[in-house]
Amino acid sequence: MTTLFLMVGLPGAGKTTRARQLAEEHGALRLTPDDWMIPLFGEAEADGKRDVLEGRMLWLALETVKLGTDVVVDYGCWSRNERSAIRWLAEAEGARCRMVYLPVNDETQRARIARRRATAPEETLPMTEADILHGRAHFEEPDAAELEGRGTAGPPPGWADWREWAANRWPSFA
Repeated sequence: MTTLFLMVGLPGAGKTTRARQLAEEHGALRLTPDDWMIPLFGEAEADGKRDVLEGRMLWLALETVKLGTDVVVDYGCWSRNERSAIRWLAEAEGARCRMVYLPVNDETQRARIARRRATAPEETLPMTEADILHGRAHFEEPDAAELEGRGTAGPPPGWADWREWAANRWPSFA
């Protein structure tokens, strides 16, 4: 069965390092938005372009699993809704979704971000203290049921299914 590996965690948690390892181990396609945002736009958000890029990458991930190739989606996926939508979409295509959560404490996160910026500035985007605090405030840590792939609820009220929700969240997904 084809697997979509979903990387979950804050900046500096080691997601991209682990995503590279998984891609190598499984012969998987790795989709990391920063690999595209930096060369194309030179910044993380670029007036909403990140959401557009992530939508196309998600579409590509689903097309890839349909072809029988594993995929590593390296977004961070801070919200439970994002993770639930991606899991539902992968499973709707007949793929297994394996969440890979990498927690990171505050001190380690800051040290890794500073080290990455100092040693590989061309591969990373600058992060301010406000950016770090914003991420910590908005990150919804996955619980045990979510990590085990149980308890994926339906979409939030007002949405027919997760595909419709995803098309709203990532405008270029539809």
